[in-house]
Amino acid sequence: MTLRAPTLSVIVITRNEAHNLDDCLMSLKGWVDEIVVVDSHSTDETVAIALRHGAKVAQPDGWPGFGPQKNRALDMATSDWVLSIDADERVTPALAVEIRGVLTSGADAVAYEIPRLSWYCGKFIHHAGWRPDHVLRLFPRLQAQFSQDLVHERVVTTLPCKQLQNDLLHYSYRDFSQVLAKVDAYSTASAKQALARGKRATVGSAVGHGAWAFFRTYVLRAGFLDGGHGLALAISNAETSYYKYLKIWAQAQSAE
Repeated sequence: MTLRAPTLSVIVITRNEAHNLDDCLMSLKGWVDEIVVVDSHSTDETVAIALRHGAKVAQPDGWPGFGPQKNRALDMATSDWVLSIDADERVTPALAVEIRGVLTSGADAVAYEIPRLSWYCGKFIHHAGWRPDHVLRLFPRLQAQFSQDLVHERVVTTLPCKQLQNDLLHYSYRDFSQVLAKVDAYSTASAKQALARGKRATVGSAVGHGAWAFFRTYVLRAGFLDGGHGLALAISNAETSYYKYLKIWAQAQSAE
């Protein structure tokens, strides 16, 4: 009797990702069994692009946060395995071959971390805490889920984890306008999450957290080895941390 080959669903959550999504889904062409896109009511061509690639698309109401939104996508998947990627990520041909090899090996009680190589405004970053950057993204569908975190969600599973060897490319920041937009968005989401957990802050602690984020990125994690891009990245990390705690403080002030 011939055994059925394991199937693979790829899940992606989106909002106004037309500038990214076509390249993302092209990197999946011909080797995955199902693509699931959960979209947050994009106003650009995101949904049309997803449908053109044969994706199963849903647009549920409301934004519950990154973790719950990815669980919505996971609930729609039907394959044996799931690969979770973001619209600004690309699966290289070598990684695709490695993933298919994992699936056909019969290793169904393991989750896999993938090394990620991230782009920052014109350069792939090799230090600053960005490399190596192993992210848990490949797992048997029924044996994992995402945390309920609003931001910085993670895969939750009791399975042992192994690491793949080939890179997932991450075009995280294409220009500095995008950096500024993400600093604002991530600091707001992180502050909201921290407030919900009872976190409090002062202006002084916001400055201290920002300074520590810069020192950790640029010195302790050797961001200086990435030249000017490493310095710029350390500054934007500092800004994100500073504004996160400043927003925690401001929200507490407004509630008094």
